[in-house]
Amino acid sequence: MAMRIAQVAPLFESVPPKNYGGTERVVSYLTEELVRQGHRVSLFASGDSVTTAELIPFGDQSLRKSGNDAEANAYQLAMLEQVFRNAERFDIIHFHCDYLHFPLSRREQPLHLTTLHGRLDLPALSALYREYAEMPVVSISDAQRQPLPWLNWQGTVYHGLPKDLFAFCDQPQDYLAFVGRISPEKRVDRAVEIARRAGMKLKIAAKIDRADRKYFERVKVLLDEPFVEFLGEVGGQAKAELLAHAYAFLFPIDWPEPFGLVMIEAMACGTPVIAWPNGSVPEVMVDGATGFIVDNIKEAVHALDQVRTLNRRACRQVFDQRFSASRMAQDYVKIYRSLLGKRHPEVKTDHTRERRKVPASIPGTLLGKSTKHWNEPSRAGTSESVLAAGKRIVGTGS
Repeated sequence: MAMRIAQVAPLFESVPPKNYGGTERVVSYLTEELVRQGHRVSLFASGDSVTTAELIPFGDQSLRKSGNDAEANAYQLAMLEQVFRNAERFDIIHFHCDYLHFPLSRREQPLHLTTLHGRLDLPALSALYREYAEMPVVSISDAQRQPLPWLNWQGTVYHGLPKDLFAFCDQPQDYLAFVGRISPEKRVDRAVEIARRAGMKLKIAAKIDRADRKYFERVKVLLDEPFVEFLGEVGGQAKAELLAHAYAFLFPIDWPEPFGLVMIEAMACGTPVIAWPNGSVPEVMVDGATGFIVDNIKEAVHALDQVRTLNRRACRQVFDQRFSASRMAQDYVKIYRSLLGKRHPEVKTDHTRERRKVPASIPGTLLGKSTKHWNEPSRAGTSESVLAAGKRIVGTGS
């Protein structure tokens, strides 16, 4: 039976993003697959988004494209008012904008679900999520849950891609690839050192965020190495070809990666991944089949010698079995239906209703002290422009 589903995306990038943008890309894949499976889907997103669902746009352009990304939360909150004005139209509202909607959701109480796309080990988050511990949430890996295991987890749903998005390639070229951001946690410096020791060319396709400019100034000398080709930010077919023809993809991260979408993009091409065992990596990777999990640069260089023994078609098969968009959408629909089935017929309006019990050992507050027809193809905008500047918290994932 078809459901009426709202997907609520961050406004920082369009859905799908033109180049870099993990969260918005996943929202696009999920939205399009839900439509394909027969559900009635509305997408709340920036006005330059493109979808076969009903697009309910906010602003003419994404915040980054318009240059007004600094006060992203202000625009996101304004869009949330639009979401809640339309709430009765939907069986469930699926949020992808972190915790910003929690106060409204507590008071309005629509049936809702939130996928948490970011890291959860930041100190202030435990206080916030402790206050809103009744909110139903989904993780994108089991590892992501570890800092806050007591949240109201409804399941873990791994990201998925359309199966025809990346073409399989069994004739790679003699270069390594690095795709992501130039940031401390992504460790492009490790990738350069691996390529240096292996005597291989390294192609780097990476975004440079404003927040990472200082780090970029420290490492940009590495991008001038003769064996390094810096491509800047790439997307679409250019990224697909870069990954498909690479001998191996380097993922030398130094942070608790919540998922790592680019790992499964490489797998979809049949390209083995060399990755550090942080965050979701041991869940997403099949060590010795889709690549190798290593602990240091020396092991990474040794793993490159072993890459030629791997079957690239078997790598693609792991992607087909575990990381398709159809599987992702089916997993979410199961959770939607489960929440719908649990809902009590009497809708409470008092926001002081009973909250989930959380461990007493968790510290208290840290804040003070330490439109279109259903499923009609859409490319919409509004005359409402997105203005001004400040600091972004909701974001694009990784």
